[in-house]
Amino acid sequence: MKVGTDGVLLGAWCPLDQPARILDIGTGSGLVALMLAQRCPEAQIDAIDLDSAAVEQAQENFNQSVFRGQLTAVESSLQAWNGGPYDLIVSNPPYFQNSLKNPDEGRKTARHTDTLSFDELIAHSVRLLTSNGRLALILPAETEKEVLALATSQGLHPTHITRVFSKATKPARRILLCFAKTESPLVADSLVLENDKGDRSRPYQELCKDFYL
Repeated sequence: MKVGTDGVLLGAWCPLDQPARILDIGTGSGLVALMLAQRCPEAQIDAIDLDSAAVEQAQENFNQSVFRGQLTAVESSLQAWNGGPYDLIVSNPPYFQNSLKNPDEGRKTARHTDTLSFDELIAHSVRLLTSNGRLALILPAETEKEVLALATSQGLHPTHITRVFSKATKPARRILLCFAKTESPLVADSLVLENDKGDRSRPYQELCKDFYL
């Protein structure tokens, strides 16, 4: 799994409140887990994935990083996972619900909701979160209403929403969402990734400055 914009955005944006234990669901190459280890030097992070090759790659990346003592990669589904409880759960989950399947089995699993529906993602996150824990996701913008409704039905409240635009003139492409079990004032804003010249916008550069070389 390559380093992608979605993972970078989630890892850099995710609201933090000194989490002691973090779960990364569908870790892939381990990108988001590594970013959170950099941001949370005291946190212990479990990174799970269904794909054995992804877990092997993530663990290799963890072992080669200065954050190796904080990170553990495990082959497991979210449904079967009984770790925690966690102060923070993050996921860049499978989201192509009705599109043509990729012939590569690993990439198909990473990109489709067949093995983890939004409903299951939220329900099992609620199960694994502490009472003050948070769930942070990045999803296609068109899933916003569906996911907000599912989260509300499971007793979660949105705390942060950032709508992501590739350019200011185009519709929102992604949505960054953070939920908690307790209600608080909602922080809602937007992020445009490219300026008129096609270069990274200043807000995007500022968000990711600690990670991009």
